[in-house]
Amino acid sequence: MTSPKKNLTFDGLVDSIKEVDLQLEKQASKAVNISLTLRNWFIGMYITEYELHGADRAGYGENLFNALAAKLAQYNVSGCRFRQLYNYRAFYRAYPQILRTASAKLTIDPAKLVSSLSYSHFELLVEIEDPLKRAFYEVECIRANWSVRELKRQIATLYYERTGLSRNKKKLASLVEQTSEKQEARLPIRDPYIFEFLGLKSKEVMGESEIEDALLDKLQEFLLELGYGFCFEARQKRILIGSKQCFVDMVFYHRILKCHVLIELKVDEFNHEHLGQLNTYVNWYKKNVMAESDNPPVGILLCTPKDHPLVEYALAGMNNKLFVSKYQLELPKKEEMQKFIEEQMREVQG
Repeated sequence: MTSPKKNLTFDGLVDSIKEVDLQLEKQASKAVNISLTLRNWFIGMYITEYELHGADRAGYGENLFNALAAKLAQYNVSGCRFRQLYNYRAFYRAYPQILRTASAKLTIDPAKLVSSLSYSHFELLVEIEDPLKRAFYEVECIRANWSVRELKRQIATLYYERTGLSRNKKKLASLVEQTSEKQEARLPIRDPYIFEFLGLKSKEVMGESEIEDALLDKLQEFLLELGYGFCFEARQKRILIGSKQCFVDMVFYHRILKCHVLIELKVDEFNHEHLGQLNTYVNWYKKNVMAESDNPPVGILLCTPKDHPLVEYALAGMNNKLFVSKYQLELPKKEEMQKFIEEQMREVQG
């Protein structure tokens, strides 16, 4: 930004206003993002400290996150739903150095991390358990200015593993950089995290989690009203698969079929990752929860693309034909589920 020139032309006036708008928006966006990242880190730190040293922590136990989310909602503290609180704690545990001097040689300067990466980047990085692997993606993300979507894609395509196996690592890095999606110079102001943090509730920018909450509220009522034998058990049910915490959107027990019914709702078009995730949950329930008198659990995947919803039932390898026939008779028809989702999506989106 420069001082105004004498004899400024109209085009020069327009250019000057565009420049000052762009530069100060960049600064404001970056400041908001840093504040959001630090805020979420502090929440994770406070939760961890309470779990370790809280005077009345024994009275909450495993119900801590439910109780905390409900209480914070009463005070209109944004972005503190059940699952988000778990994520904040995981963020703090993965990056304890954010507000203190790093001792590990592989650790990037905390100030550089916070100023270069958004909280959405950190959410992806936290899921990487291997510190060396995580450090690799941190460096590459900052060096190549990856967008969140690009970071997710590179993790999914095993860039770290491919680099380790590659004889010409510089050439691979060059090829990846040429095809990678760069992060915008200014933070996308439509990011739902930013809107939540700033207390904005516009329907236009409603994030996926808010839409899921609204649909799940209606879905629970819908299934119970059908009278097909659904008994509600849990919502956002936390299960531990290895060292990874997972959350099942809704869990029912079907008293006629004598099996658990797990429901996953994706505000996205269908892809095989969704079905694989649900199938993992179903298999986990089969191994860890199913009683001897139970039938195998059933998974129902609901996807909500803009054109029309897709309802996918995951049978998880059931081979009992009699049971499958009964299952098809007792569970809601796909057409009913599709009609319900279409109606509720129209209502939620206004």
